[in-house]
Amino acid sequence: MINKEELIINEVEKSSVMVPNGWNNTKISKVCKLQNGNSFKPEDWDTKGLPIIRIQNLNGSNNFNYFSGIPQDKWLVETGELLFSWAGTRGVSFGPFIWRGQKGVLNQHIYKVFANDGISKKWLFLILKFVTTKIEDKAHGFKTTLLHVQKKDIDNQSILCPPFIEQRKIAKILGTWDKAISTTERLIDNSKQQKKALMQQLLIGKKRLLDDSGKPFEGEWEDVKLGDISKMNSGGTPKSSVEEYYGGEIPWVSIADMTKHGKWISSTGKYLTNAGIENSSARLYPAGTVLYAMYASIGECSISIVELASSQAILGIRPSSILSNIYLYYFLGNLKEKITLMGQQGTQSNLNAGMVKDFKISLPSLVEQQKIASVLTNADKDIDLLNQQLADLKQEKKALMQQLLTGKRRVKLAS
Repeated sequence: MINKEELIINEVEKSSVMVPNGWNNTKISKVCKLQNGNSFKPEDWDTKGLPIIRIQNLNGSNNFNYFSGIPQDKWLVETGELLFSWAGTRGVSFGPFIWRGQKGVLNQHIYKVFANDGISKKWLFLILKFVTTKIEDKAHGFKTTLLHVQKKDIDNQSILCPPFIEQRKIAKILGTWDKAISTTERLIDNSKQQKKALMQQLLIGKKRLLDDSGKPFEGEWEDVKLGDISKMNSGGTPKSSVEEYYGGEIPWVSIADMTKHGKWISSTGKYLTNAGIENSSARLYPAGTVLYAMYASIGECSISIVELASSQAILGIRPSSILSNIYLYYFLGNLKEKITLMGQQGTQSNLNAGMVKDFKISLPSLVEQQKIASVLTNADKDIDLLNQQLADLKQEKKALMQQLLTGKRRVKLAS
């Protein structure tokens, strides 16, 4: 991991001048050249040949069209080349990318970026990233079409350019943060996969845990319908035009609240009054209710910490005394991939209470359920800790970029 003290204190010294000594106040056009891709029409597309690199491919999509003709050299993109997307969606599409895929041809709306003499490619990537928000502010276009910027909107961005040796040192320091971020992201992915495998084994009894005496749990599991061991009903939405129904003290859960808060919900974006409950199909669920999304983000699941109500898109499930609500939470979470796939294939785009009541659940003893829930909860805590570490690293890198790329902190060069 990063030796932050060494990098921030020993590698860096503060500078208070606006244009640091030895740096130039210049523009993007003076440090690189931009070359646009080609407008490949549908009649140019093929199922073989060189992949056509589009904006969605920069963002991770492996869905390619192909070009089987003879490409011009200026369209060709090799692995490792620096690209800049100048169209798309704010906060998603715009900005620099290092192409990590195979050799391909470049579609329009993406520039190939060529560093000028005396310019570090790695530093150039960072400085383009640094000014992307300002470039996005120039974006225009109709809401139903691609937003885009003009070449001059990129070329005319003002930057501070250090000497080549300092560019390389800045890139090296920030690259240390990138490595730590990548390592943490891999740890998160691995932890999620391990948890997924663990769920699949524990929730069907393929792997049995140890009881408090240190012996494996024994006994047959019972396959039951969820509706036979719980009570459930969907919520409701008071008329939004009636002001006195809203602004009270009763949390009202939407699917957006579930995706935002995750496993536990105690606060919501909107609150109802007693009148809102009394004059709609919304009802109060006690603390400990398992909330299950039947529309939109189908299969999303949360547990209420406090008494609350929900929209009609959410099913409130109250387990009986033989079913742990946290065990149920993980059981439903384990079904999410299957439920989502059903919706994508058109088998069933939404769920309803009747369908959920018919879910078959394998039920061990309550003690074993609680032990399984505890193990999976600990796995979640490990993932949450890694996510927090990732967020901290990204914030630290962002702050350090702001300082290093403006010369407010200067790197120490070898004497």
